[in-house]
Amino acid sequence: MNEVELLNWARGPGLAYAIIIMVAGLTLRVFEIVSLGRPKELAKVRSSGTSDGLMMIAKRSIPEPRNWRYITASYIFHIGLLIVVFFFIPHTQFFRDLFGVFWGGWPNYIIDFFTVLSIAAMMYTLIQRRIDPARRILTKASDYLAWVVTFLPFVTGYMAFHRLGPDYTLMLALHILSVELLMVMLPMTKLTHAVTFILSRYYTGSSMGRRGIKA
Repeated sequence: MNEVELLNWARGPGLAYAIIIMVAGLTLRVFEIVSLGRPKELAKVRSSGTSDGLMMIAKRSIPEPRNWRYITASYIFHIGLLIVVFFFIPHTQFFRDLFGVFWGGWPNYIIDFFTVLSIAAMMYTLIQRRIDPARRILTKASDYLAWVVTFLPFVTGYMAFHRLGPDYTLMLALHILSVELLMVMLPMTKLTHAVTFILSRYYTGSSMGRRGIKA
């Protein structure tokens, strides 16, 4: 299989397989969470917990002052990821072809800036996981795997766009394949939190509210 055939496979069957696995896997994960239900309350229920659940979602979305450097780097990466995925012009054209919905993209120099910023932020969080004793103990192999599969699309995309690899067609194919790897791993690793974090935060806040505990 040469570079062109690899690229065609990545754009065709590879993408279809990745979408099916991602959608099916995430649907199953969400169903598992929802089907767990709520355990029987042994104490008196103080409130419905709805407002507490919503408050927890909002509260946990605001950066905390503790470990502000690490948390800031994490927020920079997440914001950069959203901007690159949804506002890079080739990506907006992909979503138009896939869903029939189109919105304007941002200039390449802005996307470039956030790509480099996100790569730097991810490198910082990785270094902190290695040099901080507590984080190093808590970090498992699955965490490093999640980091790698998230990092690769940034690097391969940047290299493909700037023609830094040995061959543009090959780098573009590798970029698409790295994105598909991320899609496949999304429901199988901690990366699932990209979808389930709202459910988990709401459930935590709601449970605390029903017990009369301030979220």
